[in-house]
Amino acid sequence: MKSTKELFQRRMKRVRFQLKKKAAGRPRLSVFRSGRHIYAQVIDDGAGRTLVAASSLDKEVKGDLKTGADKSAAEKVGRLLAERAKGAGIEQVVFDRGGYIYHGRVKALADGAREGGLSF
Repeated sequence: MKSTKELFQRRMKRVRFQLKKKAAGRPRLSVFRSGRHIYAQVIDDGAGRTLVAASSLDKEVKGDLKTGADKSAAEKVGRLLAERAKGAGIEQVVFDRGGYIYHGRVKALADGAREGGLSF
């Protein structure tokens, strides 16, 4: 039987393979969630560099939060990321949930980014 880490990595590869087929040159909004915080970044895969990033550790977000590991923190991170992306001239992205289920904090981050003005 495969370990949970191996299954997670397989899921992540499957999701990213599908995204690359459908991306059409758009940057990728990638999410990483740990037990204590949530991180998101917009990546240009063609150039291989990060365009903008936000996390629950940023000063703009951290002061307002009780903890960095809940849905309200994820939503604020999504809004902050969208604000920074719009400042960099990015309006459309593809959402890369990684190996995570589109539920809870990941969904809250996506909703916050949509409210902030990103379309995906």
